[in-house]
Amino acid sequence: MTVRLITCHSVIALNARHPVAARSLLDAQDMHRLVMSGFRGWVEDGERDPRAQMGVLSTWTVDLRTDTLLMVVQSKVPPDWSLVPREALTRRIETIDVDQPVRKGDRFTFRTVLSALTARSGGPPREARSRKLPASTPDQVRAWLMKRARPTVDAPAAPPDSGVRFLGADIDRATLAVRMLPPVTSRHHAGLKITRAEARGRLTVDDPEALHRTLTDGLGSARAYGCGLLLVRPAHG
Repeated sequence: MTVRLITCHSVIALNARHPVAARSLLDAQDMHRLVMSGFRGWVEDGERDPRAQMGVLSTWTVDLRTDTLLMVVQSKVPPDWSLVPREALTRRIETIDVDQPVRKGDRFTFRTVLSALTARSGGPPREARSRKLPASTPDQVRAWLMKRARPTVDAPAAPPDSGVRFLGADIDRATLAVRMLPPVTSRHHAGLKITRAEARGRLTVDDPEALHRTLTDGLGSARAYGCGLLLVRPAHG
């Protein structure tokens, strides 16, 4: 069985010292507004969860040596970036139409920035089920990812009734690299603090439809704030 990931990627490079980029780096809600500014008019004002309706996911990195903020934005509708000030850009915005076949057995390299929530350990079972805490160490993030992969001897997947959404692929533990990233906050939402991690490695497709769902809908929480976009590239060798 073959499914196809058909989507649009926008690659945006900004001068990190420009006020638009500088505010976005300091505040997660300002970053969200910058991303969503490319998709006005597709969903009526007041509708619930316009980001998910338009399939918008994003990720960003900042190079402090060159003062460059690099953003990748995925969407299932074409963007209009005319509201981004031209003087904030370090190069022309690139939009890429993606049409990637996904088949069982295909191998990909992947990168994602994710925010993983894990069940609280200890305490009454009811409390353990209801309360989630951020995965705050590389080992916790690895365990969270492997739990969502296909079952293996050393990392059994969650049972079907656990509510865990499966990745649809085997993750090669030997290539899995995880590093914790600085958390992001917002002055617009008191108490908002998003714990983030970057994960890189290789995966082998086990369930094309499940992986397509993950690629389209995202992974983990805080998907409105630059987390959850799974970027893949065919692996060679």
